[in-house]
Amino acid sequence: MLSEMGVDGHPVRLERPNDPDHGDIATNVALTLAGKLQKQPRVIAEEIKQRLSLDESVVSKVEVAGPGFLNFHLSTLEVVSVVADIVRADKEFGRTNEGGGEKVMVEFVSANPTGPLHVGHGRQAALGDAIASLLEWTGWKVHREYYYNDAGGQMEQLAQSVWARYQQRLGHAEPVREGGYHGHYVTEIAARFHNAVGDLYEGIASKEALDSMRQFAVEIIRAEQDETLEGFRVWFDEYTLESTLHTDGRVRRTVEGLRDRGHVYEDGGATWLRTTEFGDQKDRVMLKSDGSATYFLPDVAYHMNKWERSFKRVINVQGADHHSTVDRVRAGVQALGLPEGYPEYVLHQMVRIEREGEEVKLSKRSGTDMTLGALMDEVGVDVVRYFFQMRKPEAQMVFDLDEALDRSEKNPLYKIQYAHARMCSIFAKAEIAPADVPSEGVDLGRLRDPAERDLVARLAEFPEVVQRAAGARAPHLLCDYLEQTAGAVNSWYHAGNPSRNPELAVLADDPDTRAARLLLARAVQIVLRNGLWVLGLNAPERMEREEDDEAAPVEA
Repeated sequence: MLSEMGVDGHPVRLERPNDPDHGDIATNVALTLAGKLQKQPRVIAEEIKQRLSLDESVVSKVEVAGPGFLNFHLSTLEVVSVVADIVRADKEFGRTNEGGGEKVMVEFVSANPTGPLHVGHGRQAALGDAIASLLEWTGWKVHREYYYNDAGGQMEQLAQSVWARYQQRLGHAEPVREGGYHGHYVTEIAARFHNAVGDLYEGIASKEALDSMRQFAVEIIRAEQDETLEGFRVWFDEYTLESTLHTDGRVRRTVEGLRDRGHVYEDGGATWLRTTEFGDQKDRVMLKSDGSATYFLPDVAYHMNKWERSFKRVINVQGADHHSTVDRVRAGVQALGLPEGYPEYVLHQMVRIEREGEEVKLSKRSGTDMTLGALMDEVGVDVVRYFFQMRKPEAQMVFDLDEALDRSEKNPLYKIQYAHARMCSIFAKAEIAPADVPSEGVDLGRLRDPAERDLVARLAEFPEVVQRAAGARAPHLLCDYLEQTAGAVNSWYHAGNPSRNPELAVLADDPDTRAARLLLARAVQIVLRNGLWVLGLNAPERMEREEDDEAAPVEA
């Protein structure tokens, strides 16, 4: 959608048609007015057309089409004038100020420190980082946060698993408990712990021994997770530990606040929260009969802490397995006076890895998983990030290793990067630096070919696409746009091959045409580069040609 206006209180929706033959802008306002005016839509459309007073230098033609659509054809100069604007804006093209500098927190990854990051964490990292970047590009002051779930039953399982491997190292036949962690990394942690403390805890399963092993394991795993995320080009402004919510009294104060507001009751020795008062399906236990907190109570305390830190807008990017916690956390914070719908959630489906059509099994506990680090090593950081971003979060994700390893334009990321590199090769052949391509005094009216008009129209959409993707928390919309734009770029580039059509050669003999097409190539390069940057991806200037790929250029 380009914009929405009103005529005498009736909305007029302007859209860009999918088919360029239908014009540059279209509206169905005649169809929507038919019932109100009791006339045929085509009759209304013809009347509107006759009453329009338009500048021919802007709109070259208006047509009534189909059942009553109004199609507007813009003049060539009006369409292509944006090329110079793109080049002048350069790195700022696509940025808007919709957020007005308002603070927003994006919390993502937030993995339990119980093992290496797996590919599900990788999808969340790529999505969360892209959502944060999209918000930054649309004027929000973004704060990236990681919440370490370093308390609860899974941490106890980790400690018990390390203890069993430690005892095995000392020659004792201690099995890892059912539901424990069996990965080889646990054996490595136990070995490092043994090197640090020797036989100190041989045969001893005391609280001191398990606490020591848990702390030792968490430090190692956290360091490895941080190293993996750094390699994945993901950084955070702040890390919060779940354990601190217990030690500094936030969990206790949360329970007290809920009691004071009358939303708590006792039943069966447990302490319950009346979450049904706030839309949950049933009331939830906050404190078990032994006094320990259920897993959603610290989450409520944590989100109250976010609010107290002045984050009135919070987006949590989490796996779909957290779906059941959404209503509980929201009910808890509403019970404490926070607004309905706080926080916002983006839930993503898990990832299935396939190679040659067969699934690669994943299981962190059994130790047969493909970690995020291993996937990055195999196919590259850019490819992993892009593949995780190119599908809508709620869609099931099949990560095809064969497609990811394909270095031709069958790989959707390489299609975009090749298009960017092609533009860079044009500048090299013209012996001009991209930044030196002039944006003033160029006769853009020379860009009159339909392929050029279509390409320019796509480039002009970039800021709107970024804004729409940010608002929908949907990086895949930007991925779709970049792939489609790369296709338009390749059509233009190959049409301009002198051996196919000399009149469309990018580096034409005519100096005015050459200058206009160089400026268009520069605008293309800027839009593709900026789009890749938003997604946290590289925009290479050179790429090696794939032997079986006729479309790949691209050595300058």
